[in-house]
Amino acid sequence: MANIRTVDKLYINGEFVTPHGTELFDLINPTTNQLIGRLTLGDEEDTRMAIAAAKATFKSFSKTVPAQRIEYLRRMYEAVMKRKEDLINIMIEEYGGTRRFATGSFGNLTNTILSMIAILDEFSFTRTVGVSQVRLEPIGVVGIITPWNASNSFVVGKLATAIAAGCTAVIKPGEMSGLQTQLLLECLHEAGLPAGVFNIVNGLGAVVGAEITRHPDIAKISFTGSTVVGKTIARGAVDTMKRVTLELGGKSPNIILDDADFSKAIPMALNAAFLNSGQACVAGTRLLVPQHRLDEVKALITEAVEQVKVGDPQHEDTTLGPIVSKKQYDRVQQYIRLGIDEGAELLAGGEGHPAGLEAGNFVKPTVFANVTQQMRIAQEEIFGPVLSIITYKDEADAIAIANDTTYGLQAYISSSDIDRANRVAAQIEAGRVLINGIHHDPLAPFGGFKQSGIGREYGVYGLEAYLEPKAIIA
Repeated sequence: MANIRTVDKLYINGEFVTPHGTELFDLINPTTNQLIGRLTLGDEEDTRMAIAAAKATFKSFSKTVPAQRIEYLRRMYEAVMKRKEDLINIMIEEYGGTRRFATGSFGNLTNTILSMIAILDEFSFTRTVGVSQVRLEPIGVVGIITPWNASNSFVVGKLATAIAAGCTAVIKPGEMSGLQTQLLLECLHEAGLPAGVFNIVNGLGAVVGAEITRHPDIAKISFTGSTVVGKTIARGAVDTMKRVTLELGGKSPNIILDDADFSKAIPMALNAAFLNSGQACVAGTRLLVPQHRLDEVKALITEAVEQVKVGDPQHEDTTLGPIVSKKQYDRVQQYIRLGIDEGAELLAGGEGHPAGLEAGNFVKPTVFANVTQQMRIAQEEIFGPVLSIITYKDEADAIAIANDTTYGLQAYISSSDIDRANRVAAQIEAGRVLINGIHHDPLAPFGGFKQSGIGREYGVYGLEAYLEPKAIIA
């Protein structure tokens, strides 16, 4: 029997406090489906206390100078670096992320802090525009709501940006990430930031998230999650004219142009699709290939899928871990059944657990060929390791298919001609387009076109979303 850990404190005004809420939430290891922890959930009253603490601290924190905030960010960085291995290991245990993914996720977490330090070092909060002086002022108390698929990375990324801007924050992490949040809190507490700068309330979206959304003292919400929930937050936020940054779902196209090196592009395409076990809004789940080369693509994909190692996420060589929960596992299975019912050709994988992995939420790496744009598996975000291969006639057709989606978060292009790849990238409706690889730039803006969201995160664009311009005209 696993050691059952208890997380029964929230973090408000610089202290670990006993919540007013009493509801318990079970934390389950998705690799084994064993109970590993119990989380006490906060409620509306806890959320209001956290907001009051953030509001009180904002008065002084908003007046700090960049050098002070750089120092706080440096302390945050040092505190998480001290617990690097612990933070990676708890993500593997509680979430089921592979060691490779959890290590990369920790790298994103630290890089976001470092990039904010670099930006703050040069950023000007006052500018001359025309005959006016424009002051960029901290927006106020920020409500931060994050998902479970890279929990601590999202929390730290948004919090580092808020701190850089001079804002205070109330954070609601994904409730399935209770043990990860607790460890991160220990790090952040050790960093010694002023009390009230950040407050964390574990709780359900319909309770804590809803209170953050409607509370008049929250000036801005930064949310990462599903498009459905994002729309609910946007509707609620407008009543008090909250600013919103919404990073939502995706159905990212991966266009392999006919001049690409298919021996490299196809394995990369599988990595893009199965990124974070497919539980990534940026996963390249629509593979667009030239019609006349479909047989070659199918052969290469079949070969590449055989190299995918599904299993214990603790092991260094595992490429595909379990899905986060039984509920999510069932959802992915429904989509695999749907793809078969819709008439797509099942090229690899399929329903059920891989052999020998029946105890956890493991999904067979699944690839469908002969997928058409009308099929739901081509249009809806599955959030699991399911790839749809769609053929195109020519370059213009590929671009049209890529853009034929309600989403527009990320896209991928493979080509041996970089100028051609850039020409195609310019025509893709997505917030980020990656050429010949899976890249991340912590200074570049990240966010979606269309129903993939509103606003941008990271870098200068992300920082400015936490600031209000004030023009002073003399």
